[in-house]
Amino acid sequence: MHATIALTGLFVVLVLCSEATGRQWGRRAFKPLASIGFVLCALLAGATSTHYGRWILSGLVLCLLGDLFLLSREVRPFRAGLFSFLLGHVAYATAFVVRGVDWLWAASAALILVAIALPVGRWLLPYVGAAMKLPVMAYIAVISLMVALGAGAFGANRLPILLIAPVAFYLSDLAVARDRFVKKSFVNRLWGLPLYYMAQLLFAISVGAA
Repeated sequence: MHATIALTGLFVVLVLCSEATGRQWGRRAFKPLASIGFVLCALLAGATSTHYGRWILSGLVLCLLGDLFLLSREVRPFRAGLFSFLLGHVAYATAFVVRGVDWLWAASAALILVAIALPVGRWLLPYVGAAMKLPVMAYIAVISLMVALGAGAFGANRLPILLIAPVAFYLSDLAVARDRFVKKSFVNRLWGLPLYYMAQLLFAISVGAA
């Protein structure tokens, strides 16, 4: 599995190099390979052997599909990608419940996330077209729920990876949102992509965590 993680990291670096130099062929070639990497990591960690692992694997596959959709800059594939990621977050949230959740931790995290989501929405939504406002709001709600349940799973299991992975995913999506709706910039991808792939690899590795 260590070799797969290293290869995934290499492909992420190649994606960033392609983005920095404007080589779209590199982005289209290396990003799917990086995303296949986190799915392979989950399989190598034994994802198919537990209910938790199977839900995490489902989320990773849905996110892989989302990455493929987002290779296009068009609106329709972006919507399909957003929906794939939303379903991926539902799968992750279900995995956390299956693993076991401390509901006090989850509720406390949910309050914090509402306090974060409100200013994020006020910042982002003025830049979002009318047709995308509802999907974006739904996405913010679902990813916030996923992170809250991740906090609850951490509270119940005391495994930091169960909290770090969803928080890293949440932060990476801020970079995606800024790049897509507010200001397109390589800087967004420079910090957002590594966070995203770190999150996915942590989700994959978590299926083998005690």
